[in-house]
Amino acid sequence: MVLEMAMESVFAIVDIFFVSKLGAETVAVVGITESLMTLIYSLGIGISIAATAIISRRIGEKDPQQASRTAGQAIITGSLISLALAIPSMFLYRKILILMGIDETAADQYGSYTLIIMGSNLVIMLLFINNAIFRSSGDAAISMKVLWFANILNIILDPLLIFGFGPIPAMGIMGAAIATSIGRGLAVIYQFYLLFRGNHRIGLRLKYLKPDLAIILNLLRLSAGATGQYLIATSSWIFLVRIISLFGSQVVAGYTIAIRVMFFMLLPSWGISNAAATLVGQNLGADKPDRAERSAWITGYVNIIFLGIIGLILALTPSSFIRIFIDDLEVIKYGASCLRIMSYGFVAYGLGMVMVNSLNGAGDTVTPTWINFFCYWLLEIPLAYILAVTLNLKEKGVFISILVAETAMTMSALYFFRRGKWKLKKV
Repeated sequence: MVLEMAMESVFAIVDIFFVSKLGAETVAVVGITESLMTLIYSLGIGISIAATAIISRRIGEKDPQQASRTAGQAIITGSLISLALAIPSMFLYRKILILMGIDETAADQYGSYTLIIMGSNLVIMLLFINNAIFRSSGDAAISMKVLWFANILNIILDPLLIFGFGPIPAMGIMGAAIATSIGRGLAVIYQFYLLFRGNHRIGLRLKYLKPDLAIILNLLRLSAGATGQYLIATSSWIFLVRIISLFGSQVVAGYTIAIRVMFFMLLPSWGISNAAATLVGQNLGADKPDRAERSAWITGYVNIIFLGIIGLILALTPSSFIRIFIDDLEVIKYGASCLRIMSYGFVAYGLGMVMVNSLNGAGDTVTPTWINFFCYWLLEIPLAYILAVTLNLKEKGVFISILVAETAMTMSALYFFRRGKWKLKKV
């Protein structure tokens, strides 16, 4: 799972590495597009969490047929939601970019990136859901291999399509979107090949893709909480980007690169916390709640050590990571400031991720939703505006608000995990 998440983070790093060669405005467009895509990621992750909770429980109960049936219904649910989002976004992408602070000229010139990424969100949705199916059943190595495959394609195609080579024309920022979509799309085809081949814990059959209303409603019930918590968390990033855009494209570019670097560092730890979700679900299914709790604590300690080391490195040398992507001194300055401030909370992030994912793995998706609502909407967004605009700390005020909100989230999740009511959850 750690290696899987490392591969997922490579997508973000590769795109921003090559796109940054085109200038600060293109980086800003990529950053705003990614902040918009987090809404779609939220839905994909929400369904994935619901599928993980149910499938891991069925595997723990030694019922692989019902686990496979749930997998098929998760795929149907995600596909329908994805298509409902893709169609309007393909017509509204330009207006959305302008609303988010991009000027009309840049929206016209670079909006093709947003159009392609938002229009092809089905492959992103299915990539999340299918990997969650493998992961929750215990086949985490398959999820890792799928993302290796997708990333190799993306790394090859990105420079070819962005800058051109031989008969391949230079497509600029649009080439980055096409490369990412092709890499992810072929990875999804590979996932379905493995699922239908049927020699793993989950084996798809066409009959499992026939809508089963009872399972779909159960998935939607669980995913509503899971989607809500990630939608709350990720939509807050849109408001943060909007506040940061008040201070210019170079600030947005620095923030975008810093966030990509941070996600690159954090995603392996998401792999560790995903392990906690699977272990909690399977152990509860096997009627071993004490072992489920012990699994979560051990995973939390590992994550604290891992992110503590990463946070120390980022705090000491933040600018060196930004320079990998761009040589604009102003962008480097803002990006380094963002990385340094956020790295102070990495130890807290490590424990918080595990606590939240453990609650999700048990099927308690409502508690993390309320935690996120308080920490991100009631605390982070108002605090960011007050510090950045009212107190005139500018972009540093936004960075500080992220640190405060993430730390508050960790403390809240720890409190509810220790109460232990999640052990009684039925899914």
